[in-house]
Amino acid sequence: MYLALKHIHLTTIAITILLFLLRGFWMMIESGQLQKKWCKIVPHINDTLLLVSAIGLMMTLQQYPFVHHWLTAKLLGLIAYIVLGTIALKRGKTKSVRIIAFFASLAVLGYIAGVAINHNPMSWLS
Repeated sequence: MYLALKHIHLTTIAITILLFLLRGFWMMIESGQLQKKWCKIVPHINDTLLLVSAIGLMMTLQQYPFVHHWLTAKLLGLIAYIVLGTIALKRGKTKSVRIIAFFASLAVLGYIAGVAINHNPMSWLS
């Protein structure tokens, strides 16, 4: 069960990143592709699978946010990524704000990856 959850989690992470990069590119070139129905639905389905697999891993490994500091850091990073991603792709008032939020989102993803790999809130600095 653990390996299946881990593979689902890692696969959905890769899909999330690829879709976010694609949508960010489309935002920068002001493509109409962002308004396609699939572009509004598929990322949410994938992110739901990502979250479900994360909860499954958490329960399987019995490691929980607010108990294990690295998971708390990942959770807070996820919240920051969601807020910045929403600004980047939807809520940013100007293109400049959306672009800055997009790159900030990518930086947060890099932080989350470092936390996940090193199991340390210091991310890549640990």
